[in-house]
Amino acid sequence: MRRAPISGLLALAVTVPGVVVALAGVDAPAAAAALVFGAAIVGAAFVLAWAAEAAQVDVSAGLAVALLALIAVLPEYSVDFVFTWRGGEAAARYGAACAPPGAETSACSLALANMTGANRILVGVGWVLVVLIAWRRSKGRGIRLGRADAVPLAFLAIASLYCLLLPFRRTLTLWDTAVLVAVFVAYSWRVSRAPAGEPDLIGPSAWVGGLAKTPRRATVIALFAVSAGVILLCAEPFAEGLVETGAQLGVSQFLLVQWVAPLASEAPELLVAGLYAWRLHTTEALGALVSSKVNQWTLLVGTVPIVFAASSGGWSGLPIEPAQRDELLLTAAQSLLAIALLVGLTLSLRAALLLAGLFVLQFALGAAVPAAWHERELLGLSLLYLALAALTLVRKRAHLLPMLRDGLLTRYEELGEDLHCTTTGGGRLRLRTRRWARIHA
Repeated sequence: MRRAPISGLLALAVTVPGVVVALAGVDAPAAAAALVFGAAIVGAAFVLAWAAEAAQVDVSAGLAVALLALIAVLPEYSVDFVFTWRGGEAAARYGAACAPPGAETSACSLALANMTGANRILVGVGWVLVVLIAWRRSKGRGIRLGRADAVPLAFLAIASLYCLLLPFRRTLTLWDTAVLVAVFVAYSWRVSRAPAGEPDLIGPSAWVGGLAKTPRRATVIALFAVSAGVILLCAEPFAEGLVETGAQLGVSQFLLVQWVAPLASEAPELLVAGLYAWRLHTTEALGALVSSKVNQWTLLVGTVPIVFAASSGGWSGLPIEPAQRDELLLTAAQSLLAIALLVGLTLSLRAALLLAGLFVLQFALGAAVPAAWHERELLGLSLLYLALAALTLVRKRAHLLPMLRDGLLTRYEELGEDLHCTTTGGGRLRLRTRRWARIHA
């Protein structure tokens, strides 16, 4: 417990160089700026995650998980909104092309690249990481979720089916905003109905959660405010430094924005989930990542057209270029396969390795296939994801309707003991132990 405040102070200390450079207006080299501001965002994201975990003491169990997931992806929101805002400014200046003639990459494509990369990393790296740790720590077992975890999974299925339509569109519009934000609001309302429970806090969040009511709430609010301020201050210079670094090194801007930037913004969330899995809180770790996926696939995608409209001064919607349609299709297809693998509320090592293998395959194909065939490569990989998703759903068809019913209709009070598995005190530890005993190989 003594080390908990030290960990929090170290995370805050990491943010200081980025804040100082930003406020002082120092013109640092692009690579150094990207490193300093990226580190500040990572440190602030850790602080946000700890504050959100400590807030579980004062809110319902389901809402706490949704809040934690939402807070944890705020760095990704901030970075993607920077690219979206620039895309809107480019659209106002150059039209639907979003770039001057001869430009290698349009500003609008970078906004979608950041979003699709973040979503694919969350599943291809985050979900797989949790299962691998669970397999290592539990002597060869996978993860079994509780019935209550069907809630985020059901809403993720709805969002993924809708997003499967986006690749066939030419723009991402405010209509998409209305639909996806409505799904997010419905999901938030649903999880807010979950009964309250004692949270299982570790590290700095446990230290904050152990404070008396008034100082605890004041500390949580202060941590939220400080970390959010750091992220807002550093997001734009981080994006600028990243893009400029790519130009100087001859590295594709698209590659950096799609994979390097999301890795920086998603890193705290992945590390926190990995820590929970290491402590054998694997169901909570995977459940939080599923909830984060819901947030990114609904609220993040849904608010992009709002930011674009505000910066472009028009209502035509964010242009979806042909290459980006393939990226969106691949992202939606990956989501559907991940959902299909979780329909039975289990994720085995074999299923996790399948997700990891397909995630790595996209990079192997990108290196082996000529650039002229890139769109065919993405389309083929998307069809493979969809075919595997269909086969998995056929095999697990008996679990599909019960999962959707539990996720969308069943009252939380009827979802059983799985609602009370996140604490370590008294009898509830035994409930969690019984559920752990049901983990499937």
